[in-house]
Amino acid sequence: MFGLCPKVYVVLHLERLFTALDWKSSGKWTFLSILVGMIAGLGGIAFQVIGQFVLHYSLVMFAGYSPAEAVGEHLIFDHSHTGQFSPWLIVVVMTIGGLLSGWLVYTFAPEAEGHGTDAAIDAYHNKRGRIRGRIPIVKTFASAITIGTGGSGGREGPIAQIGASFGAFLGKLLKLPSRDRRILLAAGMGAGVGAVFRAPLAGALFAAEILYSESDFEAEVIIPAATASIIGYSVYGLWLPAEMHHTPLFGNDLNYAAGSPLELLPYAVLAVVVAVMGIVYIKVFYGIHNLFAKLPVPKTLRPAIGAGLAGIIGVGLFKLWGEERQALAVLSTGYGTLQQALTAATEVGIPLLFTIAVVKILTTSLTISSGGSGGVFGPSMVIGGCTGGAVGLIFQQIWPDLVPHPEAFAIVGMAGFFAGCAHAPFSTIIMVSEMTGGYGLLLPTMWVSTLTFVMGRPWKLYSKQVPSRLESPAHRGDFLVDILEGIYVRDVYHERKSLVLIPEAMTLNEIVHTIATTRQHYFPVVNEAGRIVGIFSNDDVRSYLYDETLWTLANAGDVMNSHVVSVTPDDDLNTALRCFTAIAIDELPVVDAEDDGKLLGTIRHKEVIAAYNRRLMEFKKAAQDEQE
Repeated sequence: MFGLCPKVYVVLHLERLFTALDWKSSGKWTFLSILVGMIAGLGGIAFQVIGQFVLHYSLVMFAGYSPAEAVGEHLIFDHSHTGQFSPWLIVVVMTIGGLLSGWLVYTFAPEAEGHGTDAAIDAYHNKRGRIRGRIPIVKTFASAITIGTGGSGGREGPIAQIGASFGAFLGKLLKLPSRDRRILLAAGMGAGVGAVFRAPLAGALFAAEILYSESDFEAEVIIPAATASIIGYSVYGLWLPAEMHHTPLFGNDLNYAAGSPLELLPYAVLAVVVAVMGIVYIKVFYGIHNLFAKLPVPKTLRPAIGAGLAGIIGVGLFKLWGEERQALAVLSTGYGTLQQALTAATEVGIPLLFTIAVVKILTTSLTISSGGSGGVFGPSMVIGGCTGGAVGLIFQQIWPDLVPHPEAFAIVGMAGFFAGCAHAPFSTIIMVSEMTGGYGLLLPTMWVSTLTFVMGRPWKLYSKQVPSRLESPAHRGDFLVDILEGIYVRDVYHERKSLVLIPEAMTLNEIVHTIATTRQHYFPVVNEAGRIVGIFSNDDVRSYLYDETLWTLANAGDVMNSHVVSVTPDDDLNTALRCFTAIAIDELPVVDAEDDGKLLGTIRHKEVIAAYNRRLMEFKKAAQDEQE
C-alpha cells in the first residue's frame, strides 16, 4: 500500500468510502426527505396565507378585531384600517367559522377533526403509515378557517398532519413498504413543525419523540426528519421578508440567562404549578370532548357550538376586564399577549396572566374538542407562558434579588407546560429555545421540563401515543427479532439422551417398525462413527409404505435428506427461527459448534416461541415494576 502513488492511494480510499456509505440507500432517503421538506414548507406557506386571508376578511373587516401577533410573524395584510370594533360580532364570526370547518371536515375527511397530531401518530402506529390523500387539503382549509375566525387553536397540529399526509402519499405513490411510509410520514410531520415555528432542529426531534409517551425515540426517523426539516425551514424562509430570514418567532430581544443556582428553587415551584395546570388542561380537554361526543346534534354542528361558546367566554372576559384587549388572548392564537409576557410581564400583571392561562384552557378545549380543526401546541405555549410569567412576577415581589427578570419564567413555563402535557421534553426544550432566539435559559428549562415530565407521566395530551417502541404495533416484528437475538439455543434446547437415532444402513422395514414404537417425529441418521449424516421425518417415510417390495431394498440412506440444516448452542433463536421458516420444519438438530457432525440434541419450533413469550413477559413485568 505504501508503494502506491498518492493519486492511486486516494482513489482506492474514495472507492472504499463510497462503498461503505451505501449511496443507493442514503441517496434514496436524502432525495425523498428533500421532497417531503419542500412540500411541508410550501404547505406551511399556503396554510399561513389562507389563514391570514380568512382572518382579514372575517374578524378584521367584519368584527373590527385584529389579534396581536408575535413580533416575528409575517403579516401579508395591513390591519391598520379595520372595520368598527364590535366584540359580540366576534362570537358570530367564530360560530360561522366553526360551522364551515365542521361541514368541511365531516363531509370530506372526518380524520381531520381535532388537533391533527394525534391522527398522524395513530397512522404511524396503527395504519402502516397510510393517510388519505385528501386529508392535507381539508385540514389546511378547515384549520385556517377555525384559527382565522378566532378559534383558540395552534398551527402545529394542522401543519404536522399536512406534512405527514404528503409523506404518506409519497410512500404510497412509490409503493414503498410500510416501514418506509412510516418514516416519511414522521419526517413530514417534523418538517411542517420545523418550518412554521422556524425551529428545524426541534422539528426533527419532535418527529422522533412525539410518537411515544415514555421518553422513547424513533431513531430511524431522525436523519430523514432532520433533512426534511432543514428543507422545509428553508422553503418557508424564502417566503419571509429578508429582514425576517433569521428572526425567531418571538424575536431576538429575549436575552435572558440563568443566574444563581438558587434560582432552581423557584423554578421547581414553577414546575409544580405548570404540571398541575397541564393536568387540568388534559382533564378539561378530554372531558369536553366526551361531552360533545354525547351531544344529540349532528357532528357538523358541534364545532360551531364549541366555537360559539368559546367566543362568548372570550368576549365575556373582555367585558369583565374593563374591555382590556389583552383579555382577548383567550381567543385565536394569543401570541400577542404571550409576546408581552415574554418581554414586559409587569405590564400585563399577575391577575390577568393567570386568568388568561386558566380561561385559555377552556376556550381551547371548546374549540378543538368539539371537533374544530386546530393544534394544541400554540395554546399550550400561551397557557404555559402566562402561568410562568405570573409565577415569575410573584417571586420577583418575594425575592427581587434572585428573580430580576420574571419574563424568564414565562419562557421556561412555555417549555415546561408542553413537555409535561405532550411527554416530549427534549424537542420542547429545543423548540422554545429556537422560538425565543437563545439558549441562555437552557439549564432552568431542562430542570422544569424534566420535573413536569416526571410529574405528568400518568396523563397525556396526545391519546394515540404508545408508551414505547415495545408497545407499538409498528415494531412488533422488530422486537421479535431483538428479543430472539438476546436468547441462545443453549438456553432453550435440552440434550435428548432418549433421542432415537437411525443407523445409515437400517432397512426401511426396520425403520417402519422403529418409528411405530416412538412418538418422535424427526429422526437423525448417523453413520458407523455416530456422526450425523442426514435426517428424515415420518412424512418422508409415508410415501414408501404402499410398496412393500421396497421395505427390504431401501435403507435410511435412501429416505433421509442429506442436506442437514442445523444450529449450534452458540446460535441465537433468531437464527433458529430463520432456519425453521426457510425449510418449513418443526425441529432442528443441534450440533457441536466445533464439530458439526456431533449431534447434541434437537430444538423445537414451539420451544423457540415459548422462550420468546417468557422473555416478553419478563420485559413487561420489569416495565410495570419500574412504573410502580
